Amino acid sequence: MSEGVKRWMIRGESFQMDENGAATDFPAILAHLIKQRNIIGSDDLERFLDPKLKDLADPFLLPDMRLCVQRIFQAVDAKQKICIFGDYDVDGVTSITVMRSILRAYGIEPEYFVPQRSAEGYGLSMAALERCMSQCGIPDLLITVDCGTSSVEEIAGLTARGIDVIIVDHHEPGPGGRPDCVALVNPKCDGQFGYLCAAGVCFKVAHALLKTRHLKDYDLKNLLDMVSVATIADIVPMIGENRLIVRHGLKRLPVTSNHGLRALQKVAGMNGAATSMDVGFRIGPRLNAAGRMDQPEMALATLMCENAEEAGELALLLDDFNRERQAMEERTRREALEMMKDFENDPVIVLGSHDWHPGVVGIVASRLMRQYHRPTFVIAIDGKNTGKGSGRSIAGVSLVAAIADCREALIAGGGHEMAAGISIEAEQIDEFRRKFAAHVLASTTVEQRSPKIHLDAELCFDWLSLDFLKSYELLQPFGSGNPQPVFFARDVYLSRPPMHLKNKHLRLFLRQGLSGLNELSAMFFNGGERQLPDPPWDIAFTIDRNTFRGTTSLQVVITDLRASA
Repeated sequence: MSEGVKRWMIRGESFQMDENGAATDFPAILAHLIKQRNIIGSDDLERFLDPKLKDLADPFLLPDMRLCVQRIFQAVDAKQKICIFGDYDVDGVTSITVMRSILRAYGIEPEYFVPQRSAEGYGLSMAALERCMSQCGIPDLLITVDCGTSSVEEIAGLTARGIDVIIVDHHEPGPGGRPDCVALVNPKCDGQFGYLCAAGVCFKVAHALLKTRHLKDYDLKNLLDMVSVATIADIVPMIGENRLIVRHGLKRLPVTSNHGLRALQKVAGMNGAATSMDVGFRIGPRLNAAGRMDQPEMALATLMCENAEEAGELALLLDDFNRERQAMEERTRREALEMMKDFENDPVIVLGSHDWHPGVVGIVASRLMRQYHRPTFVIAIDGKNTGKGSGRSIAGVSLVAAIADCREALIAGGGHEMAAGISIEAEQIDEFRRKFAAHVLASTTVEQRSPKIHLDAELCFDWLSLDFLKSYELLQPFGSGNPQPVFFARDVYLSRPPMHLKNKHLRLFLRQGLSGLNELSAMFFNGGERQLPDPPWDIAFTIDRNTFRGTTSLQVVITDLRASA
């Protein structure tokens, strides 16, 4: 199955460069990029470029928040037993950490529990709940974080046992209706703040508790670094309050009081200012690796650790998990690529194997989706011939809708439009592939399915400087809903031979035009696996700040290149 040739498309109106332009002209580009993001009006513009914590909305705008606060304070006053039940990914373990922090501030020492991915699956499964009750005891109040919205039967069972349940979640409601719980604090249930991750919703719960009963010695701002990590790692839209939380959380991350976050930054080689890229590619994967290796409690222990030395040891353990995960992921990816040869004409990718670990199928699905621009499910099949699959989608294909359309071939499934999970019997994988392909063909056009690179503006190398970068960084943080701008440049040559890194990445030294004076160093991740055309090239690229041994430079990262027209 070959990779599709990407169409290069200018996003919105083309930006016209002044031939005599220099870095001082960058505000014109800034205005151009902001216009593309539909930031209109001076008030909106100021909030976008300089979001302030005073602009945080009233947390009681979220559904059932008053019921949630009332029940928590009832538990606090009566000294009832509370257990926090969360998910095993970054959003789940940070949500547990945030919720535990605010409950402890009110004198409650809650139990907490996270399921094991391979044995118990996602969310409030019966198996996970039984182990939770056995391990933590029977609580008066169970607070679910990052799960629970669609667990109607499981929560009915808890209610029948006399256990009150508060759900703090951000997932889409399921077809079974509203669970029988005390409070369902999920912004997806009423449309407001639907972009928040679960840790973001927990942050709003903490805000609501503090607004109701102020604590003199508790500073809500101390949660921002933790919530920003979850917001970035969960790939929720970087808009509204998410943008505010991440902007301020990233500033706090290098000086965080959380021993675990400090240790993770050290293990990841982070020095000084933190970026969304640092969190997304350094901190997030290490926290996720524990859950993927079926030891999510190690990620929780790292974030909750109250001793710097112990936190350092735990961070090294997470680093080892991440290396193990990377090796497992690469083996799975190569086996998947071999299997794809039998389905090269399919509009979707659906692959399964008994040899794959359920902890890495989501990452492999994401890599295959990006590489081949097809909606993808990768499935790990266990010894009972039951598969657990993770899906990643392309723009225009909702996995929630696809799962609903293909439900006859599945045991269960759900999630978000762009990322979802399924359970399936192994003998149904071929049928699911057929139904999934039919759904995609019926709901999209060839144009919608074709891979594209959306380009924000054409730049020349002479513009790229640290002054340019300083203005550009006002657009940060980048993410879903506020994508990192992709620029392009024409007539680009190699100024010296490429450097091969880890056999698959390239460091390229580039000049624009044969007589160009400004040499740029650029990273081309996975570029070593491609057959590159002869220069000159057109390059599509992003820019970032890179600090190494105290020296700051502008880093160019190539996303695609082609022979110059």
